[in-house]
Amino acid sequence: MKTVGIIGLGYVGLPLIDTFQRAGYRTLGFDTDQTKIDKLLRGKSYIAHIPETLIRSWLTENRFDATNDMSRMAEADALLICVPTPLTASRDPDLQYVINTTEDIARSLRPGQLIVLESTTYPGTTREVMLPILERTGLKVGVDFFLAYSPEREDPGNKQFTAHCIPKVVGGYDEQSLSLANELYGAAFTKTVPVSSLEVAEACKILENTYRGVNIAMVNELKVLFQAMGIDIWEVIDAAKTKPFGFQAFYPGPGLGGHCIPIDPFYLSWLARRFELPTKFIELSGEINHSMPLYVVHRVAEALNDLGKPIRGSRIGILGVAYKKDVDDPRESPAFKLMELLEARGAILSYSDPHIPALPFMRNYKVPQLVSCELTASYLQGLDCALIAADHSAFDYPLIVSNAPLVVDTRNATRGLTGGKVVKA
Repeated sequence: MKTVGIIGLGYVGLPLIDTFQRAGYRTLGFDTDQTKIDKLLRGKSYIAHIPETLIRSWLTENRFDATNDMSRMAEADALLICVPTPLTASRDPDLQYVINTTEDIARSLRPGQLIVLESTTYPGTTREVMLPILERTGLKVGVDFFLAYSPEREDPGNKQFTAHCIPKVVGGYDEQSLSLANELYGAAFTKTVPVSSLEVAEACKILENTYRGVNIAMVNELKVLFQAMGIDIWEVIDAAKTKPFGFQAFYPGPGLGGHCIPIDPFYLSWLARRFELPTKFIELSGEINHSMPLYVVHRVAEALNDLGKPIRGSRIGILGVAYKKDVDDPRESPAFKLMELLEARGAILSYSDPHIPALPFMRNYKVPQLVSCELTASYLQGLDCALIAADHSAFDYPLIVSNAPLVVDTRNATRGLTGGKVVKA
């Protein structure tokens, strides 16, 4: 039985383990977070859509192990890298996790292994950053080991498209690397899409996420314009999407969240600067999306002012701190920027999110130490403003509108409801 090693046991790595488990592979998970390792080995899950019954079945069948011992990478026939690729403070690519992981692999690299990067990055990373580290071992790519790139396409909370049924784009260093990677993924995924190079596969992922980021920026900008004109952007989108061709609906919000879409356009613009080429369109879309939390705070300030209240001293409850509806994933959630901006203006903050019981540590934000409040009538009545940042299905929107003195809705979650003061933002 072949062994697949998954490096990085987060929202991408854990579903990938499940995908290869279903295909009959033995899987070996690697992570530097000992807490994650301990939970997995006890059959516990830390991701909502990966049930504990599933993890316990991996352990019972004796086809799964998890470890932070990177020397065990030699046990794997294929190593798939699913580590974060964040931005630096200056919005340049931060590849420290990819580099550190590649160095770990190099220390135990053996002939015959297939190495695949899945983390989202700029075209050229696999060849220019990873390959020199691996070849310092004296082993040669395409001869002693094989190298590929296959972008992750995980969508947490999407029950229609689980990992194994999303087509898998695969690019290899050479024909043999591509053939081996395509064979591996072909056994676990319903469809593979081989492409001509590592760079095409890397650029594919950047294109997918930049496409979404640019279109979301457009509707965010139109939201601000239409608000000034007294037009409901959500009603406009609903009308536009009745056209059966030439239009795809994108929706505005309080800012972008998740690991990919807020970050990837900046990877592309950074790469363009290396080639002395402008990417004004892409950079502008990133700036528009980045500005949305500040716009929402301005709308909160205006709405409170209409009630004769300042932000300072007002009790503001953030409803939903996950980055999108019905997930427990807080990565890059705009809710944290909203909290940062509101707290700086003197607001008294609380939050409610059934999927995130306590606010986690975040790399880029100073997060207050808060636990989720139960969404009750008394909690809502005690607020000066309820700010809907994620439109979870579990929220009782009639209860919110009926009991909160002011509702600022960034997701159109209260559409059609009356009986309370609702402001769109």
